[in-house]
Amino acid sequence: MNADTTLILLTVFVAITAISFAAQALTMMRLAQTTKEMKERVDAFLPKAEKLIQTAETTLTESKAQINEITVRANEILQITQTQMARVDDLMADASMRAKVQMDRAETVLENTLTRVNDTVNTVHGTILRPIREITGVAAGVKAAVGHLLKGAPANVAQVTTDEEMFI
Repeated sequence: MNADTTLILLTVFVAITAISFAAQALTMMRLAQTTKEMKERVDAFLPKAEKLIQTAETTLTESKAQINEITVRANEILQITQTQMARVDDLMADASMRAKVQMDRAETVLENTLTRVNDTVNTVHGTILRPIREITGVAAGVKAAVGHLLKGAPANVAQVTTDEEMFI
């Protein structure tokens, strides 16, 4: 290789390097410009974001207080409900026990009443109906005797036998 060729090659490489540096410089300037635009946009957006963050913090603080208050009230309501349920349970147990006692008493009264009614019926049968039956039997006997006396003496033996068989 001769010196001219080397010089030409070096010149080409230097030119390529210069073009590369120029492209890099243009890219860096464009990047700087874009960064500057982004900074301006961020600077314009930053107050709005800070205001939004402030509002969010205020809302969060208020919500936290309200949530705590609601939680406390819900716990109070739950405790009151549990107390009321215990009272209702006690009341139902007491009412159930009283109803059972009353049912037992009613059953005892009913048994006593039925026993007294049965005793009364037996007494009525023994003191009233037995004499009535006896009187009815005596009256039937008297009626038969009177009927027999009024009828007169039987005319034939066959009639007497039939009457006696019917009597027996």
